[in-house]
Amino acid sequence: MLTAGPTAAEAAAVTAHFAYLQQLLASHVVLMAGRTLNADERTFGIVIFQAPSEAAARAIMQSDPAIKLGVMQAELFPYHIALWSPQGPHQAEKSARES
Repeated sequence: MLTAGPTAAEAAAVTAHFAYLQQLLASHVVLMAGRTLNADERTFGIVIFQAPSEAAARAIMQSDPAIKLGVMQAELFPYHIALWSPQGPHQAEKSARES
């Protein structure tokens, strides 16, 4: 899909995937989402999101349209943030709102 271009079905799934992530971002569930810039078999995306339990996190992941349609694969890695930089993304958003 990344090297030869997506089929119409893949493109639709990716569009639905992005809309799903935007909805989760607006709901303050997603903290960050993106993908690597390489376009080969090693490319991957990461979505960092908050969930009250591992079961809820799994449900969020499995509800992604691209996962449900088999266009993308996902693995869940429960994670605990130990450090967060004061210059992190949240500060950029705060600065933009204050401008």
